Amino acid sequence: MMGEITVIKIGGSVLTDKSKERTLKLKEIERIAKEIAYAGLKDLVIVHGAGSFGHPQAKRFDLDGNGKCSYYTLITHEIVKELNRIFIEKLVQSGFPVMPIHPLSCTVSIKGRVKKMMTDQIRLMLKNEIVPVVHGDVVMDEVLGRAILSGDQIVSHIARCLNAKRVGIGTDVDGIMDNEGVIDVITPKTFCNMKKLLKGSKDIDVTGGMLSKANELIKLAEDGIPSHIFNASRKGLIMNFLSGERNFGTIIRGD
Repeated sequence: MMGEITVIKIGGSVLTDKSKERTLKLKEIERIAKEIAYAGLKDLVIVHGAGSFGHPQAKRFDLDGNGKCSYYTLITHEIVKELNRIFIEKLVQSGFPVMPIHPLSCTVSIKGRVKKMMTDQIRLMLKNEIVPVVHGDVVMDEVLGRAILSGDQIVSHIARCLNAKRVGIGTDVDGIMDNEGVIDVITPKTFCNMKKLLKGSKDIDVTGGMLSKANELIKLAEDGIPSHIFNASRKGLIMNFLSGERNFGTIIRGD
């Protein structure tokens, strides 16, 4: 029987060098896998971004624009799966029971937004003490033919479907920043004044950067699910989040 679910996303900028196509941060991946395994949380869903294993290719092949599904869709999907496979391998080597889930095979979008995503297999994995590892992907779209589905959309969809207790977003920055540093707490009421502070990624990012991330998390907060943006590049913070520490980064909550 499932307990209270935690969803954590590890950004592609943490796992890869987004300035160099298909370039891993292998030592970081190994460290992150060990931190997740050490925390030992079983009622967990892991989502990861694509980083340089998806964003440059999607941009080059114009997969973030209008167009029919093509061979380039397959190429991009296979490249993202390559990163997923490597991350899975490091988690398994760390003694953590995981299995991959590829959104292309279980998701349909409409104009780039999730219309439906099968989550029965996620529930069954969790019931059997297996942690699902999902990733940003190319998916079939009813209007566009195919579309890029961000890890942030996946996080919010799964969190709602499973009524997650909390969500963690591990990025390569300390949280959402203003001129004075990290903003501790953001609510739907304060978010409007903070939108101007948010910028896109300095590297290629076809999913909207921090502003898109915050928009997803604000909607999640309005549904009663808090989230926590923190710097997953800092040693120990992933383990701290999974262990219940909340004294770092930015918390997005309903009030």
